[in-house]
Amino acid sequence: MSRNHPRVTAAHTYDIRFPTSREHDGSDAMNPDPDYSAAYVVLSTDADDGLTGHGFAFTIGRGNDVQVAAIEALLPYVVGRGVEQLCADPGSLSRDLIGDSQLRWLGPEKGVIHMAVGAVVNAVWDLAAKRAGKPLWRLLADADPAWLVSQVDFRYLTDALTPEDALALLRRGRSGAAERTERLLRDGYPAYATSPGWLGYSDDKLTRLARAAVADGFTQIKLKVGADLDDDIRRCRAARAAVGPDVRIAIDANQRWDVPQAVAWTNALAEFQPYWIEEPTSPDDVLGHATVRKAVAPIRVATGEHVQNRVVFKQLLQAGAIDILQIDAARVAGVNENLAILLLAAAFDVPVCPHAGGVGLCELVQHLSMFDYVALSGTTEDRVIEYVDHLHEHFAHPVGIRNGHYLAPLAPGASAEMLPASLAEFAYPDGPFWTADRAASAPPRSAPATAPPP
Repeated sequence: MSRNHPRVTAAHTYDIRFPTSREHDGSDAMNPDPDYSAAYVVLSTDADDGLTGHGFAFTIGRGNDVQVAAIEALLPYVVGRGVEQLCADPGSLSRDLIGDSQLRWLGPEKGVIHMAVGAVVNAVWDLAAKRAGKPLWRLLADADPAWLVSQVDFRYLTDALTPEDALALLRRGRSGAAERTERLLRDGYPAYATSPGWLGYSDDKLTRLARAAVADGFTQIKLKVGADLDDDIRRCRAARAAVGPDVRIAIDANQRWDVPQAVAWTNALAEFQPYWIEEPTSPDDVLGHATVRKAVAPIRVATGEHVQNRVVFKQLLQAGAIDILQIDAARVAGVNENLAILLLAAAFDVPVCPHAGGVGLCELVQHLSMFDYVALSGTTEDRVIEYVDHLHEHFAHPVGIRNGHYLAPLAPGASAEMLPASLAEFAYPDGPFWTADRAASAPPRSAPATAPPP
């Protein structure tokens, strides 16, 4: 194929796992032993620029077994496509991947296959932003509103958001965008710190990290709760004493509770003034969230990390079930679907505070919030991006934090690209780290038997 018409020539997947469970990093009431992992994909082309597109789905260990296989099932759709057309219209690929009738039967639009779609689609957006010479947030913020609307699948949404509604929101969002871009580049985007609050941490470690977060400029921290009420009361008391009365403390149950239990447990922690309760019950239970919200006010209800698609987000908003909407860059079908969710949030005037942490999720989702601020909602009021201080060193362009704010990325792309050395070292099961780990944990071999002396 002529380089005047470059194509995607190859797509490679990687099973990347980090042993975060050993220090209880990421531990919560539902996930006591997470090994932060990425089912990772790299798209290569025959273009002269040598650029590649990087994307991934986040899991916490053995989930990578099925997640990598799901991504590989989608790759025939992208290999061979023309690069220029693909980057000019990522929505066309998104529609094709979601529309595969045989794979769709495994969803539709949910679960492992949907997350695999997100990994591939995000890799295309990474490639498109690199080819445009812009960070992804800037590519989106500079885009023509009508083009952005063309990237959104409005099926199942038009009872709450029509293409005409979306276009009006985006056109309104362009007013003052230049000034907000300058402010973003100067001040960054507000963040909150989850690192102090992992459930497996001791009270001493929680207190030390909470104080450090405040000293670093964070005005909100988050604690994991839900395993034992007495422990939660003690930990919330320690955290409040550490940060003082003016720093927000969010709490996160990670779906642990039934609805009545969520109400009772959250109200039992009300004396510590939690700013929000996150994932108080099943992420699929729209009416349950609405019940909890009514019963625990003025504590806010937040969810979205495990919400499986734009339709459930629509229902949460229509039912008045949440105060805070939490997008995740790698849970739904990539940038295109997250555009739909951001537009829904803007239409219902509900603040977006993304889920991040994990491996690479901070790097990815910052672009979506920054686009939202510059060119859609136009505000950072009551909006913060989660920040977790884990594994950023493995990325070519890691997040930057200053005074409790994300610094706006400047490098072209979606910040998804992992360092080649990290891909090699932590590839599972045969990368050097995991090979050495198995050897170190293997039982000693017994000495060979010897014949008795004559």
